[in-house]
Amino acid sequence: MTRALITNDDGIDAPGLAALARAALTAGLDPVIAAPVRQSSGSSASIVAAEEGGRVAVDERTLEGLEGVPAYAVHGGPGLIALIAARGAFGEPVGLVLSGVNHGANVGRAILHSGTVGAALTGGLNGARAVAISLDVGMHPDVFHWDAAAGAALSLLPQLLRRPVGAVINVNVPNRAEHRGIREAALAPFGIVQTTMAEAESHYIRLAVEELPNTPEEGTDAALLAEGWITVTGIDSVAACPFPLDASPDDRDREGQSGGVTEISPVPGDSPASGGSGTR
Repeated sequence: MTRALITNDDGIDAPGLAALARAALTAGLDPVIAAPVRQSSGSSASIVAAEEGGRVAVDERTLEGLEGVPAYAVHGGPGLIALIAARGAFGEPVGLVLSGVNHGANVGRAILHSGTVGAALTGGLNGARAVAISLDVGMHPDVFHWDAAAGAALSLLPQLLRRPVGAVINVNVPNRAEHRGIREAALAPFGIVQTTMAEAESHYIRLAVEELPNTPEEGTDAALLAEGWITVTGIDSVAACPFPLDASPDDRDREGQSGGVTEISPVPGDSPASGGSGTR
């Protein structure tokens, strides 16, 4: 039986968390619930916590309808929770991280800032497969389809579990009882809401969230979600990318003297680097 961490960034009492835990039980998983003691949206993959004497407080909780599932309110964010779950903080290390169901969509490159996504990426970085699940409730919802969102995300587990350890997907679900289906989607350049400066005084600032006025690019997660599709996007944690450096004047002089071919030995005494393999 796969042991699964159920976490979020909306806090231990959020209805989306309970819905996800119920869906995990129905799917035959072995869940443990650990979530921030308070709202932690926008925390990304931060591992900052409220410490006292080098210790992070963890409170045991019992969630209604989930009395048989161990649950913990952690005085830290979801990224930290995913990290310490991998280290055995809540019993046997987990092989699966389910983060959500978030109150609001997480689409586009703005998912960089999401605590929901940050927990999933941290889980993937530490030996688990992971899903970030979000419900597109809009700005002024009057109904919430938490169970539909959790069930849709869990339906993707068989495919996720066939992927290598470390695989992470970001899932967004329309806030409706029925949907058009599931589509793989690219990340939109931006999200569907933006943070603006609502007020600024000498001793404080106040931020506000408002919808973006632009139409999302066709085929992206933001566009497909708006059309009523469940979207799934495979995402990676931080990875390196090429950044070729310009040659220095000394390098150019040496190239001129040697006919344009320069052998580079990164460590004195090493043999020259291979021309194209990328390894030594």
